[in-house]
Amino acid sequence: MNANAGIKITICGIGIMIFLIHIVNLIIKKNKRADEKWLLVFMIFNVIHFSIYLIFNIIKNFYTSDDLIIAFYTSFYIMNNIEVYILFKYMVSYINLSNQLNKRLSLLNNILFAIFVITDIINIPTSIYFYSQNGEYIRSKTMFISQGYEFIMFSVIILVTTITQKLKKREKAAFIIYCLLPVLAIIFQNIYSGYAIGYVSIIITVEILFFFANVEKNIELSKQEEKNKEAHVKLMISQIQPHFIYNSLSAISTLISIDPDKAQKSLDDFTEYLRKNLSSLTETRLIPFENELKHIETYVSLEKMRFKDRIHIIYDIGTKDFSIPPLTIQPLVENAIKHGILKKIEGGTVTLTTYETDSSYVIEVKDDGIGFDLNEIDFDENVHFGLKNISYRISHTCEGDLNIISKKNVGTKITVTLKK
Repeated sequence: MNANAGIKITICGIGIMIFLIHIVNLIIKKNKRADEKWLLVFMIFNVIHFSIYLIFNIIKNFYTSDDLIIAFYTSFYIMNNIEVYILFKYMVSYINLSNQLNKRLSLLNNILFAIFVITDIINIPTSIYFYSQNGEYIRSKTMFISQGYEFIMFSVIILVTTITQKLKKREKAAFIIYCLLPVLAIIFQNIYSGYAIGYVSIIITVEILFFFANVEKNIELSKQEEKNKEAHVKLMISQIQPHFIYNSLSAISTLISIDPDKAQKSLDDFTEYLRKNLSSLTETRLIPFENELKHIETYVSLEKMRFKDRIHIIYDIGTKDFSIPPLTIQPLVENAIKHGILKKIEGGTVTLTTYETDSSYVIEVKDDGIGFDLNEIDFDENVHFGLKNISYRISHTCEGDLNIISKKNVGTKITVTLKK
């Protein structure tokens, strides 16, 4: 075994051990995020990738042939493309891109991946990228085209991570370094052929990605989790504020002498409303949307008892067959009533709509109230943090998305999209 082969085998061995450590840590971690599942796939694939390269270098010292060289390097180019494909999936999941942008970029990724894998296979009879002569690997003049998919998708990843506002500088740096260092390694590899420069760059960049991005996100999310637990309790307490209890009981008291049956119904609604809110303080599981809908109807009934014809609500329920975190849609309806239509003397209408697409369940809460300018709202302030908390819970428990559209003197529409 020559020294060069020994170096390659050593590099692969070190890489495999490092990746296996990360794999074990990710496997034993409870409550893995969606992006960590892709990171786990990424690590496992790197172990496979490095293992095949290690085995090839061992075999090559004792036996080589044109068929072996062509079989390995065809697999090698395809594995490089697979690695970039998985990296893109991890990046999309890590940033949690909007559905529309995700679909467009994923379509581009899928098409390019398929094209370049097909050309890697076509190389076997055509030698457009490389060929083997007397058991030696020889590049064709058009070999650089084989790395086109990697260069294009690295550029896309750099562009997306650079312009997004969702990442910190360390996270952006991790993705950018991962894309740039292998490109430089590929260039040097083409100049100094025979050395495992590319595999050294993979080890370095994976470690940077793991510690600058994944660990950073774990620390940030642990802080965010504590903040959201506090906000969740505040949100629950806000649902049973003393003035709401007082006003509801006063209205029920007035009804007793006027309409006893209606007073009894309102008292039952009020009791059910309090029970639902108190039980939600400790509820951590998802609940059927139908349960949330009943809670919404109870709340609306209490508000209509007080404000009568100033409140109109339309239920356009196309589907109920999905689950959500407790008290996510009801507060949105409450905001639409309290801070939307009741800010107008004549009141207004709130429309609650649900429907499903091939990939998602969609809930819309729309009002024709006073609306607001999104640029003037700081969702980190306590008064608005409840909305941010709902968005966070939807995102992390259902892989969902919350979108707000509002215009002054026109109204507000909040759309919640949940992946099936």
